[in-house]
Amino acid sequence: MLAGFTDGEEPFIGLTRLVKLDFLLRYPAMATRLFPVDAGWTEGAEPARDELLAVESRMIRYRYGPWDDRYYPMLGALVGRGMLVFTGGRSFAVRVTELGRRVASQIAELPEWQRTAARIPVLREHLNLSGEQLKNMIYEHLDEVAALPHGAEI
Repeated sequence: MLAGFTDGEEPFIGLTRLVKLDFLLRYPAMATRLFPVDAGWTEGAEPARDELLAVESRMIRYRYGPWDDRYYPMLGALVGRGMLVFTGGRSFAVRVTELGRRVASQIAELPEWQRTAARIPVLREHLNLSGEQLKNMIYEHLDEVAALPHGAEI
C-alpha cells in the first residue's frame, strides 16, 4: 500500500493515516461508504459478493488497527530488508525504496493479491487524506464502528 500512495522519493507520512488506509483496504465495504457520491470501485477492485458476506469479513475493533502492537516491528522488518527507509525523525514518515517498489509490483501480480492491489489506486484517488481527516471521516460516517468498545466485534 505504501508504494501505491507515494511516487518516487515522496515519503508516506503518518502512522494514523497508514492504519486507517489499511482498515479501508481490508474492508472495502466500509471504504465504499466513505467515497464521494459519484465515485466507486473500478472493475476488478470492487468487493466480491462472497467477500461482503463471508465470515472472514467480520472485524474486531482495535484502538488503531488489527496490528496495534505490530506496526512498528513490521515496518522495521521492511526497513531491515531494504524496502523502506524511515525519514521522519520523531514523526512517522517512510520512503519506499526501489527494491520496495519492485517487490510491491511483484506481489501485485500474484493472483491472490490482484484485487487488493487494484483497490489501492481507487483509495488513493478518493481517500488520499491525512490520518486525522480519515479518522474523523470514519467516526462521522461509520459511527457504528467508532461507538463500539475496543475488542468488540463489528
